[in-house]
Amino acid sequence: MSDDDSAVRVGGDAYGGVRLSARRSRRARSGARAVLVGAALSSLVLAGSGVSWFLSSYAAGQIKSVDAGTAGSDARGAMNILLVGVDKRDNLTRRQQNLLHLGREVGQRSDTIMVIHLSEDHSKVTVVSLPRDSWVDIPGKGLHKINSAYSLGGAPLAVRTVRNATGMTIHHYVEVNVLGFINVVDAIGGVEICTPVAINDDKTKFSLQPGTYELDGIKALFYARTRATARSDLDRIDRQQQVISALLQRALSGGTLANPAKLTGLVGSALKTLTVDKALAKDLLGLADQLKDVSTDDVTFATVPLADVDYRTPTGESAVLWDKTAARDLFRRIDADEPLVKPAATAKASTTPKPAPSPSLSVPPSRIAVRVVNGTAVTGLGARAKADLIEAGFQVPEPPGDTSRRTYEKTVVRYPAGREDSARTVAAAIPGSELRQAEVTGVEVIVGRSYDGAKKVTVKEASPGASPSPSGPPVAKTATQNICKK
Repeated sequence: MSDDDSAVRVGGDAYGGVRLSARRSRRARSGARAVLVGAALSSLVLAGSGVSWFLSSYAAGQIKSVDAGTAGSDARGAMNILLVGVDKRDNLTRRQQNLLHLGREVGQRSDTIMVIHLSEDHSKVTVVSLPRDSWVDIPGKGLHKINSAYSLGGAPLAVRTVRNATGMTIHHYVEVNVLGFINVVDAIGGVEICTPVAINDDKTKFSLQPGTYELDGIKALFYARTRATARSDLDRIDRQQQVISALLQRALSGGTLANPAKLTGLVGSALKTLTVDKALAKDLLGLADQLKDVSTDDVTFATVPLADVDYRTPTGESAVLWDKTAARDLFRRIDADEPLVKPAATAKASTTPKPAPSPSLSVPPSRIAVRVVNGTAVTGLGARAKADLIEAGFQVPEPPGDTSRRTYEKTVVRYPAGREDSARTVAAAIPGSELRQAEVTGVEVIVGRSYDGAKKVTVKEASPGASPSPSGPPVAKTATQNICKK
């Protein structure tokens, strides 16, 4: 093989793809990993194959830039990036609009708003979701929902609004559109998600039963956008964070990095759908390269604490109000690079059984999918518990399983972070049961020897469209914790 054969060639095949020789493939994959880490952190919109001299020029020609009024930043040091997902429909064909159930309205609005914080040494990443219905002051426009800032003044006003609301300096700006999200998911081979509750969205005709699924770009978009669950926009934020975590995991997998077709498709799909601030456009791949050692354990997701999830604005709109004290503390901790997720050493205390609490219930059994496992050696006890729970109105879509330890005395209701309201309903239906937060994907009942049946419970539901309760103190999870467990 000659020296010329060891170089990168563009258009070397009938499809105009990028071909790398074996001599450079290892180096390319290493660079690709660095770029793909940055990609997933902004919904996989930053991507590349790692050959810096080629991609820097290629990226500059593909990425759109905008004067967003951002502060800019040094190559190193703490950094805050505003990520905005834009629901832009002007450039969609009628077929695409019908397929995506987006309607034919023109114009563009921000559908997703996140602040991505890179720690001072760029070894940790924190992603904070800002509910799009947050009622905030938009500079020069008065009080509006935070997603109105983009439609009222584009990227510059969105940056100013988020900066004022959070007190955080916004160094860079990244914007992704709807079609870009679909293309990136498809280019990476889809994403795996798991839903603990049933989803039935009449508007988009999208439905899923509780379980784990592999979704393509369009279905992943429906999953990330739907508000057809009990907590509406707050549930949607959880799903968006789960999808980004799944994208990050898939991006870092050997199957993506070692597959030239997937890698090249991802590069092209990602870069063409980006709009970033002018400073970031000049060194996008340099920033991504600094994130080459970040793993899913190093990415933390959080949501702004809320004081009122069913605020009625003076104009009659339904909005949410931040818990100003808790939100201020959250943003302070993020700026100071303080960890939001407790060290693993403290997890032992959280597994200690505690009696089921007695506050009023807010999630009805019909909205809760439960997994039942037999924690005893009593044959048929799991099947009996499943039948009892179905009779009480719960969903139990899977056959009962068995635990490895068969000596449970009390029945235990286990639940993941953020699902305590649902777990309370289940525990109330099983007298004598105990609640435990655990690393599970949904509500799980481990049936103990003292199990004596399930009863129907009375639930006071929230008004239509409202979430059952404020989000309370910020609940933070790593991307690893967001990924579906096998």
